[in-house]
Amino acid sequence: MAYEFQYSDFDELLAFSADEVVTHSFVRDVPISNGRTLALITLDNGRDHTRPNTLGPVTLVEFARALDAQRERAGRGEIAGVAVTGKPFILAAGADLSKVGEVPSKDVARKLAQLGHWTYDKLSTLGVPSFVFTNGLALGGGVEIGLNADYRTIDSSAAAIALPEVFLGIIPGWGGAWLLPNLIGIENALRVVLENPLKNNRTLTAQEAYDLGMADAIFGPANFLEDSIAWADGVLSGSIRVERRNAPGRIERTAKWPIAIKIASDTVESRLGHVAKSPWKALELLKSAAKTDKHDGFRAEDEALAELIAGDQFAASIYAFDLVQKRARRPAGAPDAALAKKITKVGVVGAGLMASQFALLFVRRLQVPVLISDLDQERVDKGIAYIRGELETLRSKGRISPDELNRLSALVTGTVDRADYADCDWVIEAVFEELGVKQDVFADIERYVAEDAVLATNTSSLSVDAIGAKLAHPERLVGFHFFNPVAVMPLVEVVRATKTDDVTLATALAVAKNLKKNAVITRDTPGFVVNRVLAKVLGEAMHAVDTGTDFAVVDESIAPFGLPMTAFELLELVGLKVGAHVLDTHHAAFPDRFFESPNLHRLAELGHIFERDGKGRITGVDKRARAIVAGGTTPMTAEQLRVRFEDGLADEVKRMLDDGVVQAAEDIDLCLILGAGYPFQMGGLTPYLDRVGASQRAFGDTFHHPPIAGVA
Repeated sequence: MAYEFQYSDFDELLAFSADEVVTHSFVRDVPISNGRTLALITLDNGRDHTRPNTLGPVTLVEFARALDAQRERAGRGEIAGVAVTGKPFILAAGADLSKVGEVPSKDVARKLAQLGHWTYDKLSTLGVPSFVFTNGLALGGGVEIGLNADYRTIDSSAAAIALPEVFLGIIPGWGGAWLLPNLIGIENALRVVLENPLKNNRTLTAQEAYDLGMADAIFGPANFLEDSIAWADGVLSGSIRVERRNAPGRIERTAKWPIAIKIASDTVESRLGHVAKSPWKALELLKSAAKTDKHDGFRAEDEALAELIAGDQFAASIYAFDLVQKRARRPAGAPDAALAKKITKVGVVGAGLMASQFALLFVRRLQVPVLISDLDQERVDKGIAYIRGELETLRSKGRISPDELNRLSALVTGTVDRADYADCDWVIEAVFEELGVKQDVFADIERYVAEDAVLATNTSSLSVDAIGAKLAHPERLVGFHFFNPVAVMPLVEVVRATKTDDVTLATALAVAKNLKKNAVITRDTPGFVVNRVLAKVLGEAMHAVDTGTDFAVVDESIAPFGLPMTAFELLELVGLKVGAHVLDTHHAAFPDRFFESPNLHRLAELGHIFERDGKGRITGVDKRARAIVAGGTTPMTAEQLRVRFEDGLADEVKRMLDDGVVQAAEDIDLCLILGAGYPFQMGGLTPYLDRVGASQRAFGDTFHHPPIAGVA
């Protein structure tokens, strides 16, 4: 069934896209063998590499007209083929999200999906073969240009290839959900469409994309365009035959396809549940792609994309995306970056696992000498061995070279004499979370280091001011709170204590940036941001079971938040002793709002909450854990508890903002997305609290004006 539209069908789309940064379609003719001509369309928005080509309505209409013109030329016998490529290093970074985010209705969202399909489908109806030369970055709609063509080449140096839509709360809606599985098979397509986006938006290298079958040929960057044109000439002349090595056959469609979908569905359900809509829509489309024709597949994508674009989760995803891409790079409240001190040597106090992880990160990212210390040489040697072992693992995986391994290993040294910290200009502690211990460590270190050396504490909940109480120069002390695992989690809470000066704060922010971490500046207050919200959630969860609510009911009540794990799974992950300490700290600071839980200390003595099988999968709540919390007489329903969670969090976040813990609600959400795994599709926390009415119930207003919500 044909997929037919007229240009006038998209007038409404063009009306709200007048300010679009247009990616133009520049056409030139390239002579090839036997006197023939290849029409080459180059996509270029006229900006440098910092503003990749994007695909908004005006861009798509111009591209469609360029393709129509080539079809007319092909009909007159003027050209033998059409190829599409991009400006240097970039094909296209997908749809213009600024335009997608402005869509005013579900009907207009549907038109946007239809325009993309209609435009790209012209690549298959030119009357001559079509080629796409992927010369660099290709994301989302950029990848789908190639999928709609007859043939594809790829530059081996292309920065990233991906269909990230599910990560952003939508689906590949310009052909990707139907075309990709029918090109490379269902298992490969599931990896690209679903698995990679849900693994923190993982991308493919050019070689990986080629190996999967997303390109028919791969060439080096030196002569990529010339080699691609020569290859296309060979295809047109018949001297090169193209075989689709991963294209699904009849057996795969009837047997492997439904099994792969079932496995993927089970994985999504176990990891995400059913709150996030985009993974389930993607699975539905990928499943149906086995038996539908192309244009029916396109129509199904139109409806799915329209529903998702118009919904709350896409609006929240765009909000979250902007936080991570923009706000995270310019921390609110940051002093002049020019004030930052240059770090030439790092000291890490401690040689245990956390300290060793710090040292490994600092030496890899800063490439400066790193000194670790501990109470005895045996512990120091163990820490050094761990760091060098991790570096050797990186070498074995090809992530660092043998020369880099040797150089980085030589930069890491250990000592039992704190006087050796004298030439360090950044010292961070990783010692026991006890105020007196940290105070004594810094008071001792200060005797040796220069007066302008920065001292950083990784405390998760203690007062930075209190930690610096024994310092002669407390202005040099800053909180620098990492999250576990240190190498993976992208957030650092940079805590400005009462006396922290601008030079120290600027230096901490520069260090975070050089460590490739995102920093959020917080006031010195119990729990800062992430642990304060965590304490609220865990405290309410423990209070519920303490007073008679079943573990399963608590899980059900918090499910609408879309969190990656339940409250009690999170407790086991952070450690029951750590969780008990966090709750105690917050109860001491805010006894009217945060519960203490003697039962949590008893669970910590037990060591776990859940029973697990040999593979670590939860099989149920341990009977001994149930016995510990037994005796409560006022159980709550899931609905009652959900409202309690929502209203309690809305109230606490509002208090944090009123107290100036951070500058805006956006900083709360940024911390929770980067430091606690709050999902993009929910926008962190505050957009959700606005949408469900918790903000109005708690303080009579909303965090965002207008609230972040869809148009459906």
